[in-house]
Amino acid sequence: MVRTESELPDGTEYEEKGIGDPIKYHSLYLRIWLGKTVLIIDSKEGFKRSKKTRNTIKLIFGISGTYFTN
Repeated sequence: MVRTESELPDGTEYEEKGIGDPIKYHSLYLRIWLGKTVLIIDSKEGFKRSKKTRNTIKLIFGISGTYFTN
């Protein structure tokens, strides 16, 4: 049920089960898919709405951030 999704510099993404390496927190978000419309409520960027080609219903709570680097 818990996954970490990472985006690489070339734009590709991959998922892994569980929580990944420690991250530097940027914002919390809630994404609500209703058909082809996605409603996004982000603690940093506010409210957004977008359209997708996939028709689905789902709810995602997430944390946006970057991996810690020394």
